[in-house]
Amino acid sequence: MNDASSSSVFSLHEADPQPALLLDASGAVLEGNRASNALCQEKALASPSRLLPVNVRALAAASLGQRRAIEHVEARIGSTILVWTFIPDTGSDRVLARARDATDDVLTREDATRASRLYRLITENTTDLISRHAPDGRFIDATPASWRLLGFWPEELRGKALEEVFQGSNVAQQLAETRNRLRDDGYATMTLEITHRDGSRRWFEIASRAIRETYTGAVVEVVSVSRDITARVESEENNRRLADELAHTARLATLGELASSIAHEMNQPLATIVNFASASQRYLKSAQTNAQCLERVDDGLQKIVHHANRASEVIKRLRAFLRKGQKRTAPVSLNDVVSNVARLCQWEAEKSHVKIREKLARCAPVITADPVLLEQVLINLIRNGIEANAERLGPASPETPSQIVISTCVNEQNETLIEVTDEGPGLAEAEIRQMFQPFFTSKPQGLGLGLSMSRSIIEGFGGFLDARPAATGGLSLICRFPAGAPQNSRTRTEEIEPDE
Repeated sequence: MNDASSSSVFSLHEADPQPALLLDASGAVLEGNRASNALCQEKALASPSRLLPVNVRALAAASLGQRRAIEHVEARIGSTILVWTFIPDTGSDRVLARARDATDDVLTREDATRASRLYRLITENTTDLISRHAPDGRFIDATPASWRLLGFWPEELRGKALEEVFQGSNVAQQLAETRNRLRDDGYATMTLEITHRDGSRRWFEIASRAIRETYTGAVVEVVSVSRDITARVESEENNRRLADELAHTARLATLGELASSIAHEMNQPLATIVNFASASQRYLKSAQTNAQCLERVDDGLQKIVHHANRASEVIKRLRAFLRKGQKRTAPVSLNDVVSNVARLCQWEAEKSHVKIREKLARCAPVITADPVLLEQVLINLIRNGIEANAERLGPASPETPSQIVISTCVNEQNETLIEVTDEGPGLAEAEIRQMFQPFFTSKPQGLGLGLSMSRSIIEGFGGFLDARPAATGGLSLICRFPAGAPQNSRTRTEEIEPDE
């Protein structure tokens, strides 16, 4: 290392904590201070020149040639980052190179740059709309997804009120409720049906979080993420429509299978009407000679009206069962539903020499459900029981019919239960676990959809359909509805024969 010229304006101070080197015009090191020597020893460098940037020769020449200091030149020595400043002394043709340890600053800046690049990459390419809003809802900024989702570029949205962009029925009310939740809870979600700028209708799911002022807690900004869920909403609506179609188809199939039972139930009142009409005609012919015959005619006409109304009720019940449309939930008396279903299935049961026995709760429990769909479930359960009895017992005789018991009750947990118990062969535990899965069936001609659809219907009413082995050796299928209705009080049950 050469001695510095005595005419140089530069001097190296040993107390300077930052590395400093005196260079000649070619960038060679003439002298170094204590801090630079200590750093060389720490980094195990053979010469202080290893502390300098690799292009030190060009830097020294440029500083002298341009008569100006060259700043912010990085040099990396292992994990340490030095930032050098080259200061010229044209009179002595020397350059003072002074460094500072900028490791923390540079790494922090690089992390911030990477985070900024990542944030920009995410926000510019995400399919969801990320937006910032003032407390009153006006847009502060938005990501480019706003053009696809709303029809507005981010520059157009700045300063716009939410009500100007999110237009639709009840939007203003939902936005007001969301602002209240953000103020109280700091987080809110909402689902909106809005009109796109091109006029199309779209569904949005929006999650928002409030940013509060540190000391006062006041909301100073809101960050929202909006997702277009139109496809999902349309898919759910289509699934509901298909489920309604499937349920309607199942009711039509059930009607065909119950045709003989329906014909039997209609034949009884019609035959009675014919008998009373014939008798009334005979009494009318004798009315001129016997005045009491008119009273018999009047009694016969009253009975004709009664049985005609009974036939009308059968038709109404069948029309309600087959009606196509949305579910209509209402308070339903389970005892009445069970009795109606038992009458519908009676003729089919009699053909198989099966007796349907009703055990109805005296409290007449009431639940909220669609009576038609509930009837559809119970018909399916009873018909499964009839088939199970026939499978195990074979063709029973009229003198010794098998039984299916359908009961209603309210248990200790105040749950309302409908239970259908048969005397069939039953199922193993593994089969009971699988029996409610779609397309699982033990019948050669079965589709495996009846029980699966029945469970879905019961769950739609807030209940649950399950099965367990019965004491009769068969199976008990249980519709369980949670507590909540005021009529659900625990009481004993009574047996009612189908003909009562």
